[in-house]
Amino acid sequence: MRNFIVLILLSVGVFGFSQKFSKEEKELILAGDVKTALPIFQTDNEVQHQVLLAQSEEISPKDKNLPILIERMRLALAATGGGVGIAAPQVGINRRVVLVQRFDKPNAPVEYFINPKITWWSELLNKGTEGDLSIETFRGDFYRSYSIRLEYYDLENKKHDEMVEGFTAVIFQHEIDHLFGVLISDKLEKERNESYKTLQFYKKSNSTTR
Repeated sequence: MRNFIVLILLSVGVFGFSQKFSKEEKELILAGDVKTALPIFQTDNEVQHQVLLAQSEEISPKDKNLPILIERMRLALAATGGGVGIAAPQVGINRRVVLVQRFDKPNAPVEYFINPKITWWSELLNKGTEGDLSIETFRGDFYRSYSIRLEYYDLENKKHDEMVEGFTAVIFQHEIDHLFGVLISDKLEKERNESYKTLQFYKKSNSTTR
């Protein structure tokens, strides 16, 4: 029995992300000119809204169509002229893939993250204004953890683990919410029923006088 259990565990480790895109997903990813942006789904379209509300599943990092999806998501984000992140459900694919602009890195590059998972959230929160590429003209003020711990995979199926802080951490939280079918319009309603405690923080002065 012990050997049988070990075999199962090893199988999970090897094939954990073996799931590939479905036929329908491939058709959407490869639709039209693959060198152009995919259209961004909107909540005012009932069919697209249901996709945005659905839970996303993990995807094999080695799927041959994944680089195409990532590039078309990147082009879709760039075409917004100011968006800082996008999740796969926003282009009609309910898979755990997000792109985030890394303001915590030099030149603020846009990077992809496969099967991302937040494993820790700080109790310290920031409150800031957020919009959504899928909800036209909607903006609101939201509480987000100031820092998070993030796990994700790259296209070589290599696992990464890092701490992220500040505005970039906010973007990750927003985009990963999309993978759970959570929109900021829903989050706003939830926060109205919660209470928060304001804390005062201080920064050391650079002045030489006291």
